[in-house]
Amino acid sequence: MQPEYYVHEPHPFLLRFSETIGIRYYGLAYVLGFVVAAVLLHLYWKRGRSPVPPAAQSDLLFWIIVGTLVGGRLGSFLFYAPGDLVRDPLAFFRVWDGGMASHGGFLGVLAGVWWASRRARLPFLAVGDVVCTLAPPGILFGRIANFLNGELWGKVTDVPWAVIFTTSAPPGTPAILIEPRHPSQLYAAALEGLVLLLYSQWRIWRTDVVRTQPGRLAGEFLAGYAIVRIVGEFFRQNDPGIEPVLGLNRGAWLSLGLLVAGIALAVSATQRAARRKPSR
Repeated sequence: MQPEYYVHEPHPFLLRFSETIGIRYYGLAYVLGFVVAAVLLHLYWKRGRSPVPPAAQSDLLFWIIVGTLVGGRLGSFLFYAPGDLVRDPLAFFRVWDGGMASHGGFLGVLAGVWWASRRARLPFLAVGDVVCTLAPPGILFGRIANFLNGELWGKVTDVPWAVIFTTSAPPGTPAILIEPRHPSQLYAAALEGLVLLLYSQWRIWRTDVVRTQPGRLAGEFLAGYAIVRIVGEFFRQNDPGIEPVLGLNRGAWLSLGLLVAGIALAVSATQRAARRKPSR
């Protein structure tokens, strides 16, 4: 007997004022992520865990926001649909049509952190360590919003917790005719969001890694994100028009590059710290 799967109808609006205008969960996820980031940044300084003083926090957050939005938006085109941007450059500004890439967001935040650190004359690597611990809450909220929107669903499966996403079939298709799929958005929320949140908070509160090995925590975060992202990609439906290469989709290949960069950053930070230790 076939199990009764949960049928998920997309509901992207918390409050809806018209067909296209309202408070969207995806936008709310970004707002909540930035609010949590601001709170954590304040607590870190207050408890002596961060080199970013209150006078520089608002500027840093501003450039993090700019980097996230511009980098994420640009990355979605460059990594997944470069032709769309060439054919219609104004599509970049139509944010209501969706389209953000986390790998592009990372690059944008990297540029924003570098610029903010330079303006405030703060140590770039240590600031980068702190900023990496601010990312998981926003990722967690964003993946939950992906689920509510009924987007980025997983591959077809028959596991008991599979979900029937009505958005995975042509409009009007009866739910009984739609194949159940992995709720890969929730897998990503747990792995990319919750797991990395717990790990990064443990590292910044219970260790002195930011002060003694600047750059290592950022490297660990990037490598950790890459690993859990690659795991999650095995359950996620491949992007249309982009065929996997050697069994890995575009997101997994981008994450492999992130993994190499993260390992190199962590190793480099460890080696620098070792050289600074006085010889006995």
